[in-house]
Amino acid sequence: MRIPRIYTSQRLRANAGIALEAGPSQHLARVLRMRPGDALTLFDGRGGEYGATISALERKQVLISTGDHRSIELESSLRIHLGIALSRGDRMDWIVQKATELGVSALTPLFTEHTEVKLAGDRAARKLLHWEQVAISACEQCGRNRLPEIHPVLALEPWLAATEAQRKFVLHHRAEPPGAGAGTPDNIALLVGPEGGLSAVEIGAAEQAGYSALRLGPRVLRTETAPLAGIAILQSFWGDMRPPQ
Repeated sequence: MRIPRIYTSQRLRANAGIALEAGPSQHLARVLRMRPGDALTLFDGRGGEYGATISALERKQVLISTGDHRSIELESSLRIHLGIALSRGDRMDWIVQKATELGVSALTPLFTEHTEVKLAGDRAARKLLHWEQVAISACEQCGRNRLPEIHPVLALEPWLAATEAQRKFVLHHRAEPPGAGAGTPDNIALLVGPEGGLSAVEIGAAEQAGYSALRLGPRVLRTETAPLAGIAILQSFWGDMRPPQ
C-alpha cells in the first residue's frame, strides 16, 4: 500500500512525538484504518518532509512519532500567481486542486463583470477555508511539501493594481499565442475570466496594467480548462515541465 502523506499545521521536528489534529486523525484511523506501527509521511508546509510512524490511536486523535527530516522539494522554479474569476458549482474546487498539482504558488479568486457567483462575509470565509483544504489534499496527493497561498476573494481592479510579476498574461481567445523569448522569468501572473469571459473594458484595464493578451489555441476553452492549459504551457516554457532538449 502507498504510504500516505499527511499535512499538519503544527511545526514539525525530527525524532519527536505529536498529536495530529482531528481531521487527519479521523482520516488515518477511520478511512485508511491504520494501526500503531504503520508508516506515513508528514509535512508542515515549511519545506521538506518527515518519515513517521503511528505510535498510538486514541479516541479522538492519532499520536505520531517523527523520524528524520528529508529535504525533498517539488516546487517549480517558476512562481505562478493565478487570478481566476469565481465559477459556479464545483468548478472552483477543480481549479484549485489541479492548479495546485500543476505547481501554482498562489491563487486569488476574483469578482469580474460577468461573475455570477456572490460571496461575502461568513460564506466567503468558509469558502476560503474550504479551498485551502482542497489545496492541502492536492499537496498530500501530488508530493508537494509547500502549500500554495489561497488569497481571499478580491475585485479585479485592486488585483490588477497590486499584483507584481516579471511577466503578466490575460487569457483572451482573440490574442496571439505566446512567444518563448524575452528571457526566462522567475514569476508570472496569469489572469483568467469567468464563464462569460472578461469584458473588453476589463481586458483593456489588464493591458494597461502590463498584462499581455494570451491565446492558447484556436478553440474556446471552458473556464475550468483554460487556467490549467495556461499553467501547463507556462510551466513548459519557463518552469519544471519543459520537454527534453
